[in-house]
Amino acid sequence: MKHENRQGEWTGQPRGFRDITQANAMCEKLRKRRQGWVGAALLGVALIVGQARGGGMPFQIATTAFPADGMIPKKFTCDGTDVSPELSWKDAPAGTQSFALIADDPDAPAGTWVHWVLYNVPAGTNSLPEGTEKKDELGGGALQGRNDFRKIGYGGPCPPPGKPHRYYFKLYALDTRLNLKAGATKADVEQAMKDHVLGQAQVMGKYGR
Repeated sequence: MKHENRQGEWTGQPRGFRDITQANAMCEKLRKRRQGWVGAALLGVALIVGQARGGGMPFQIATTAFPADGMIPKKFTCDGTDVSPELSWKDAPAGTQSFALIADDPDAPAGTWVHWVLYNVPAGTNSLPEGTEKKDELGGGALQGRNDFRKIGYGGPCPPPGKPHRYYFKLYALDTRLNLKAGATKADVEQAMKDHVLGQAQVMGKYGR
């Protein structure tokens, strides 16, 4: 029979055990077992964290020209100086050999309108400056295609009056360089990079008149 004294301590022989030595041995065994469970649980958490770190960060693109999903300043449109916005990216997938960029407007009245086509951007590149030159070939062998204004390089937003349009800047990480000459169209680039896309990142801005 167990009795509790005023100090909260247990006295007397525990029921089910022959003596206090056997009781202490059983308690020690249970304590070690619980430590094993806690250790296994902590190891599981460590493995999960390790897998998360080993999985790599998502491929990302951003611009300082406008907030993501925000309004594009007039400077970067046909109503301003029509220069391309600065773009930067990080965490490209392992094995990336080149980048391709396509900027287009899916809200155009006649269907998606292409504003910029750029490809064979060297794998070591992680940004494009504001006002990228509108010429066939850029540094490092990067080539520019023809937009739907029938011009080489960037052509900024130029929508009809009404609700603002969305403009997507889509960057593709590829496992190869594309066998295309300068002046290729969006369709040409999409066909050439089929089965070679390792990752895609995009940023969108809006503009209306």
